[in-house]
Amino acid sequence: MTLPLSAFLIVGAILFSLGAVGVLIRRNIIVVFLSVELMLQGAILNLGAFAVYNYDLAGYMLVLLTLTIAAAEAVVGLAILVALSRQISGFFVDRLQSLRG
Repeated sequence: MTLPLSAFLIVGAILFSLGAVGVLIRRNIIVVFLSVELMLQGAILNLGAFAVYNYDLAGYMLVLLTLTIAAAEAVVGLAILVALSRQISGFFVDRLQSLRG
């Protein structure tokens, strides 16, 4: 039994929407960072669903490239969060106003 394309697209849209709500509502930097990752995973799921549906090898490669970029983005984001945690006392977006040039 295979799932239809619409099932994957709905789950991807839900993941992306939950991530967007998390970015807009939350003020904790870690939660915002995780919400951005959730948005990226929702987009990757939709991209992979279209690649499987169309039997497109280029789509598979694009999914792998996007996953690699997401992993690199997570590493860089974590390094920035560690550097920020040494400078400010909390992980709230409001306290990052002093970083503006």
